[in-house]
Amino acid sequence: MATVALAGGGTAGHIEPALAVARQWLKTNPSDNCIFLGTKSGLENSLVPAAGFELRLIPKVAISRTPSISWLRIPFDLFSSVVSAIKVVKNADVLVGFGGYVSAPAYLAAAISRTPIVIHEANAKPGWANRLGALFTSHLAVAHPVDQGKFSDALLAGLPLRSDVANAAVTSAANWGKARTEAKVRLGFPADVPLVFIMGGSQGSVAINGVVQKSVSTFNQKGISVLHSVGKLNALPALVGGYKPVAYVDAMADAYLAADLIIARSGAVTCSEFRALGRYALFVPLPIGNGEQFVNAASLVADGRAEVIDQKELTSEFIATHIDRLLKSASQAPIDGDDQDLDAAQKIVALTEFAFKS
Repeated sequence: MATVALAGGGTAGHIEPALAVARQWLKTNPSDNCIFLGTKSGLENSLVPAAGFELRLIPKVAISRTPSISWLRIPFDLFSSVVSAIKVVKNADVLVGFGGYVSAPAYLAAAISRTPIVIHEANAKPGWANRLGALFTSHLAVAHPVDQGKFSDALLAGLPLRSDVANAAVTSAANWGKARTEAKVRLGFPADVPLVFIMGGSQGSVAINGVVQKSVSTFNQKGISVLHSVGKLNALPALVGGYKPVAYVDAMADAYLAADLIIARSGAVTCSEFRALGRYALFVPLPIGNGEQFVNAASLVADGRAEVIDQKELTSEFIATHIDRLLKSASQAPIDGDDQDLDAAQKIVALTEFAFKS
């Protein structure tokens, strides 16, 4: 019986692909054990146990984006985190990392304990944690082609999809038009009215939420239905006309299928799930980080299924001026989804099996 340690915490963008790989691993290796590494502040504390997997917590190494006195703590926090990670990783047959704060100490722990490492990079521009981990392994996989650096030679695996999204992509393939109409009805919206699905990532977006609130009258005047996921930590606006705000969308597969237009951040998971099920998107990349969200959406823009604007361009005036054009573009976009990521989890599992058996 083998033990697979998985490191990918903090946001759903790191956790969901890891969960998809763990589920696929147990499908092909049912007697094995999958253990997740995480920190006490990440979404893994709810998502991993809910999926039925064991979660081991290690201290978080917090690194501010700008220089500050907190940087003096980094060596001490990193040492503590690596020591905690070694206790788990040294007993594992392989470590599979997906980036984020928890992955860096996990990679160092695996290097010290000589545990084989596999890394999956979801973003088109690899993050610092995965670039660090790549120093210790050649077993690399990516969701998008990478132009330079070690990840340019990685396995192009795609991004592992959540089970509900993957299942919806398979079942919808028989009749995409019917699937989209039925999803809209299941969500409680009229089948013959345009639906815009708006979200700002797993935590919501204060910036996007503010613009949407100022645009409710525009949507209602134009007879457009709106499903708005504001984020669990944000105040829930009032339901007005066809505008339906929710703290969180549980039926995400239905939301992707039903929406004629999606307005969202372009995180790696969002782009992948949209690619599988969505029709047309207006992406508003997060204006911090290393610019990966702009790059994540590039292939969807090239395919005529999306456009991208800066956050500063997204205003209520922009919505009022462009919403009709966006919905027209959506009506002209392919009605089918894209199946290119359906086999991603299997590819990463195969790479992982090769890594610890070779």
